[in-house]
Amino acid sequence: MSYADQKETKASSINVKAILWGILPLILLIAIIATIAKVGTGIENEPAAPIEVLNVEKITLSDDGIQVKVLNSGPEEITIAQVVVDGAFWNAEFTPSDSLKRFERGTINIPYPWVQGDPHEVKLITSNGLIFTGEVAAAAATPTPTGKLFAQYALIGFYVGVIPVGLGLLWYPFLRRFSVKGMHVILSLTIGLLFFLVIDTFEEGFEMAAEAPGVFQGTGLVWFGALLSCLFLIAVDQSNDRKLSSRTLEGSRVSRKIATGIGLHNFGEGLAIGSAFAVGEAALGTFLIIGFTLHNITEGVGIAAPLLKDRPNLRTFVTLALIAGGPAIIGTWAGGFIFNDTLAALFFGIGAGAILQVIYVISKMILKESAKRNLSPVSWLNFGGLTAGILIMYITALMVKF
Repeated sequence: MSYADQKETKASSINVKAILWGILPLILLIAIIATIAKVGTGIENEPAAPIEVLNVEKITLSDDGIQVKVLNSGPEEITIAQVVVDGAFWNAEFTPSDSLKRFERGTINIPYPWVQGDPHEVKLITSNGLIFTGEVAAAAATPTPTGKLFAQYALIGFYVGVIPVGLGLLWYPFLRRFSVKGMHVILSLTIGLLFFLVIDTFEEGFEMAAEAPGVFQGTGLVWFGALLSCLFLIAVDQSNDRKLSSRTLEGSRVSRKIATGIGLHNFGEGLAIGSAFAVGEAALGTFLIIGFTLHNITEGVGIAAPLLKDRPNLRTFVTLALIAGGPAIIGTWAGGFIFNDTLAALFFGIGAGAILQVIYVISKMILKESAKRNLSPVSWLNFGGLTAGILIMYITALMVKF
């Protein structure tokens, strides 16, 4: 055997040993976990009470009665022994069964004569005596998916998202009249708008997380979604910096980023509107439509701000309005037909992260331009623009909060 062959054989032997040392801890870990699962910990204390968690995910009202969708998010199998509606025991049909394994979903059909406008309470009693409750604040027939309703929800999303953002973009010719310092003020105002949106998005995400099954760690999903989406977009941004010119980066591309972040936020607004109509609160849904429409017109200003040095065409503005406003249509559909608290919490987190990344990009633009022209990046004018952006969003949000 030649010296080269001996050297190659020795290297292969070293690689095999390294791989074995890498696998050995995993094998031992699996063995330990298997042993604990089979033998147990040796502690024989019985729990003081059974550990059961049953989440009421959705209550639907129809001519046939009340339909309750539930999820067993506890560690053990659950058997629903009795159903109580408004204090009276009631017969019910269970699909697939009255017993649900861990993470299994079920549907309970209750032939109960609910009354329009009245509050109703459904209690589910397990075989171990634990009680889980679902409530209907004001009874109304749940909308069934039809082509007409699908189109109506789409029109609502268009009113709330696309139209107000488009109207805000109409301020572009006026904004172009500003000097360099004036452009920085407008960009600072944009950061103020986005600061308010990111806080609002986090708050809405945490509200959804509170309603989601605890086993899915909804609050963690909001934070994880925000962190990962922000870092992912920053990584993509840095990768594209090598391929695109500075002008392209600071113009159309940044506006698209802003529009994308705002679009994710507007998806959440669509969820709120669709959910309000789905549970029969038409007055609340109409109130939200008016409030969000007035609130969202200011978003167009923020999207237009990075374009002040460019000469975009009509197609660019239409595209930006659709990117920022279009998700409101999808959100309205999702809220009205397939709403899920856990996924909503994750999506709000992703939206918050996307907006944070846009704030980072715009801040870099201001710092870079200020250094180039020997201007103060944190001047009183810029501070005033930032404050004005937050105040504008806060005041218009008063028309939505209740």
